Amino acid sequence: MTGQQDLIPPAKPVIGEAEIEAAVRVLRSGRVVQGPEVAAFEQEFSELVAGRHCVAVNSGTSALQLTLMALGIGPGDEVVVPSFSFAASANAVRLVGAEPIFADIEAGSFCLDPASVEAAITPRTVAIMPVHLYGHPAAMDRLMPIAQRHNLAVVEDAAQAHAAALHGQPVGSFGTAGCFSFYPTKNMHSLEGGMITTGDAELARTLRLLRNQGMEQRYANEIVGANMRLTDVAAAIGRVQLKRLPEWTEQRRANAKLLDSRITGAITPPTADGARHVYHQYTVRITADRDAAQQKLLDRGVGNAVYYPTPIHRLKPYLGKDGEPGPWHLPETERAAREVVSLPVHPSLSATDLERIADAVNSLEDAQ
Repeated sequence: MTGQQDLIPPAKPVIGEAEIEAAVRVLRSGRVVQGPEVAAFEQEFSELVAGRHCVAVNSGTSALQLTLMALGIGPGDEVVVPSFSFAASANAVRLVGAEPIFADIEAGSFCLDPASVEAAITPRTVAIMPVHLYGHPAAMDRLMPIAQRHNLAVVEDAAQAHAAALHGQPVGSFGTAGCFSFYPTKNMHSLEGGMITTGDAELARTLRLLRNQGMEQRYANEIVGANMRLTDVAAAIGRVQLKRLPEWTEQRRANAKLLDSRITGAITPPTADGARHVYHQYTVRITADRDAAQQKLLDRGVGNAVYYPTPIHRLKPYLGKDGEPGPWHLPETERAAREVVSLPVHPSLSATDLERIADAVNSLEDAQ
C-alpha cells in the first residue's frame, strides 16, 4: 500500500513567491479594498472574455446572485439550471427568491442538454443558467437560439472554465452575463473571489452598485445593495495568477491528452466538436463498484474525488414537502452522479505522476 506521503493530490492550489509579494505590496500600500488593484484586475480579465465589462466580487456564488439581482429576477420567476453541478448554481437562484427548474445533461459533456432545457421552459421562465462543468464549455451554440426564441436571459456559470471556449469564442462572452470563481482549487485563484462579465454597460453599472451598498459615490446610495466587494489583496493575487493562466491551461490540456492516450480501463472525458476543454477536472466514468475503485486508486497513491455524488434536486433544501425529489426526469444526471470520478490533472503533476495515475486506473478490474 502506498504511503500517505506519496499521495498525488486531486487538486493543488499554487501560492508562490509572486503571489506573496503581491499581497504584501498591497498591504503596505494601505489601499486594500475596492482600489487600483481591483480595477486593474477587471481590465486585465476583460481580455479573457472578448473585451466584455468585468465586475469583481468576493466569490463565484456572489457573482451568480448579484447577476440575478441585477437582472431583476426574483419571486415568481423560474431559472433553468442543471442538477448535476455544485449547489451554488441553484442556491443563487433561491437566494433571490426565484425557483430553479432542473434540466438534464448531455452524456458526453456533462453540461446542459439543450433539448431538456427547451422542454423545461414555462411561462414563468426568465433565464437559463448553463454550467461549463469540469472546464468543458456548455453547448452555447444550441442554447443561445433557445434563449432568443423565448426571450430569456442567459447567465453562464463559468466557475470552473477560465479560458475555455467554443468554436473560438470564450466562455463568459456568450450570454447576458458570465460568472467566474477564484476559489483556491480553480484553474486560477485569488484565495477567494469572483468575476462577472457582461457586454451590457448598464448592467455592469448596476452590478457595481449592488456589490457596494448601492453606491458609486460614498454615501450617495442609488439602490439597495450589498457588500460583496473584492479586496485589493485578492485582486493582486488574481492578477499574478491571470498572467500564468495560459501556461497552466496548456499544461492541464497536455496532461489530459497524455491521460487520454494511456487510460484504457475507464471512459475518458470526451470533448465536443469545437470545444476547448480546460480540464478543471479530469473526470472518468466507473461503471462497476465506484467506492471500491476509489479505494484502489488511493491504495496506489492516486487522490481522487466525486463531483458530485448527489444531484442538486436530491439535496435536502430542494426536496418537496414530502421529503422526496420533485417530478424531475434526469436520467443522465442520475447516471453521472453514480459513475463519475475525477482524477488529478493540475499543472503541478510530473510525467511520473501522470504515468502512475494512468497505471492505477488501468489496474482497476471491470472499470468499464
